[in-house]
Amino acid sequence: MDNIKIATAQFEHKSGDKNYNLSVIDALCAKAVEQGALVVAFHECSITGYSFARHLSEEELLAIAEYIPAGESITKLIAIAAKYNITVLAGLFEKDAKGKIYKAYVCVNKHGCIAKHRKLHPFIHPAITPGDAYTIFELFGWKCGILICYDNNIIENVRATNLLGADIIFMPHVTMCTPSPRPGAGFVDPVLWDNKETDPTSLRLEFNGMKGREWLMKWLPARAYDNALYAVFSNAIGMDDDQLKNGCSMIIDPFGDIIAESKTLGNDVVTATFTKSKLINGGGYRYKKARRPELYATIITEPNEAEQKVAWLSGEEIEATK
Repeated sequence: MDNIKIATAQFEHKSGDKNYNLSVIDALCAKAVEQGALVVAFHECSITGYSFARHLSEEELLAIAEYIPAGESITKLIAIAAKYNITVLAGLFEKDAKGKIYKAYVCVNKHGCIAKHRKLHPFIHPAITPGDAYTIFELFGWKCGILICYDNNIIENVRATNLLGADIIFMPHVTMCTPSPRPGAGFVDPVLWDNKETDPTSLRLEFNGMKGREWLMKWLPARAYDNALYAVFSNAIGMDDDQLKNGCSMIIDPFGDIIAESKTLGNDVVTATFTKSKLINGGGYRYKKARRPELYATIITEPNEAEQKVAWLSGEEIEATK
C-alpha cells in the first residue's frame, strides 16, 4: 500500500483505571475511523497511566502489570481493534513468568498481537527491567518500529531502528512540562488546566512555550528529517498523577514537516496520509546513502565513560536527562 492513513491520539488518562482508559481508547478509535485511519497510536502507558507508578511498591506495580498477550487489557484492546477493523497501538506495564516488570507498548489488530516493544531506557521505577532489543514489524506493506519516550532522545536508537528497516517509527510519550536545567523549563500550574475553558490563552502560552512544544521542536523533527522517516508522536494531555502534560500529538513526515497535529486542549485524534515517495525524496535518504561507517564504527561501540543509570530518578533528574 503506497499511501496509508495513520492517526495519533492524546487523552487525559486516569491513573490505574484500565477500564476507563480503554473506554477512551475505544471512543478515539471511532473518531480515527471516521477520519479514514487504518492505524491509531496512543501514548506511553495509555492503558495503565504512568507517573503514579513511581509511588508504588514493587509488589503493587507487579499487581497492575499484565502478561502479554494473555492479559485482560490486551484482550480488550484486540476487541476494540476488531470492532473498528483497525490496528491499534497502546502502552502498559508488562510482567513475565519470572516476575520481571517492563514498560511495554503493543500493536494489535483483530487477529491478535502483532508486535511488542519493551522500553530500552525506563526510569519511572527501579523495579522496571530495560528492554534489550529493537522492534521491527510490518503494517500494510510498511516497515514500522517502536521507541518509547526517552528511547527517542538517544539518537542512535532512532537511526538503528531505521537502518533495520523501519520507515515509520511510533513514538509514544508522557513528556514535557517538567523541571530541567535548560532555559524556560518547569512545571505548568494545574490551576491553568482547571481554568482551560474560561482562560485557554494562559494555558496555551505555557503549553506552546519552552516548557512544552518549543522544547519538542528542538529535536523531534530532526529525528524524522535525518532518517527520512515518518515519526508518529503520541503524548498524554492533562493531569498525569500530579503533573500536567500538554499533548501536542503530531505526525512528522520525512521532510521534517508536521503534517498533522492536535491543537485541542483535551482528548483528540488527528490523521495524516503517509506517502512512500517521501521516503526516498527526503534529505535523510541521501545522507544514509553517503554514510562511511568505517570511519566511526569503532567509536560508537565504545562504552560510556560514566556508568549508565537506568533506574528511578526524581522529577528534576528525569527532565535533566532529556
